[in-house]
Amino acid sequence: MQNMTKTTGKMTLTFDSEVYSKLLSQYQPRIIKTESENDHFLAIVEDLLSHSDLTPEESTLLELLVRLIEDFENQHYQLNVSTPSSRILHLLEAQDLEINDLVSLFGSSDLVNKVINGDVEITKAQAEMLGNLFHVDGSLFLG
Repeated sequence: MQNMTKTTGKMTLTFDSEVYSKLLSQYQPRIIKTESENDHFLAIVEDLLSHSDLTPEESTLLELLVRLIEDFENQHYQLNVSTPSSRILHLLEAQDLEINDLVSLFGSSDLVNKVINGDVEITKAQAEMLGNLFHVDGSLFLG
């Protein structure tokens, strides 16, 4: 297996395909078809979110699981369609953070409230910062 490197603004992260393969083997992510499978993968996501520093491999697994859960929930819970602001609120709760913890990212509590209420769309730069904060792909926060 080859290692890949990803260069961010601050450091170079090495993605170890062998480590990722072991995580995939351990958690066996797949298309979610039942409520119990959804609950199972939600528990894994919550466990991963409880770690303070995720490895690049864990972050990639987390991103995959979040997408699988969103796909299932979008198909089965049409009344509760996931939005960028609902994803933010869910991740804040899962990581024991408060809305005020977002003020440093957005610059003001007024802007945070507008984003949470859906009055203002999240920019690509803001989405990237949210992704870094929550250890997920920033595209989850783009409309």
